[in-house]
Amino acid sequence: MSTAAAVLESTPAIAGEAASRVGLTQATIDLLQDLIAQYGELMFHQSGGCCDGSAPMCFPAGEFLTSDADVLLGTFEVPLADGGTSPLEFWMSVEQFEYWKHTKLTIDVAPGRGAGFSVESPTGKRFLIRSALME
Repeated sequence: MSTAAAVLESTPAIAGEAASRVGLTQATIDLLQDLIAQYGELMFHQSGGCCDGSAPMCFPAGEFLTSDADVLLGTFEVPLADGGTSPLEFWMSVEQFEYWKHTKLTIDVAPGRGAGFSVESPTGKRFLIRSALME
């Protein structure tokens, strides 16, 4: 299991914010590279609720429909093995954001089965959120 710090920070997407709210660990980038090769561009969505709803879900870009009930927290350019990049957005439900608005999120990877329909489910790895209070 990875406990590394974020090595890639998002570009802030909330109006008026200059600091990143979301980061990716190297283990996350490595898994995303494999998933991008298989599925193409991806996106994350963090919803409220319990069980699978509390884990970050990774989908092919546009497959999870967002609305006014969601907040775009940040965007990434995930580096690829060929030297290119792939865009990736991180969304959160407005309701969940109310609870987490004072936190910095780091997406990490751990052994286990991914949540619900998240694309990493068959890999034996799962995405998880590590949080810390924003400074």
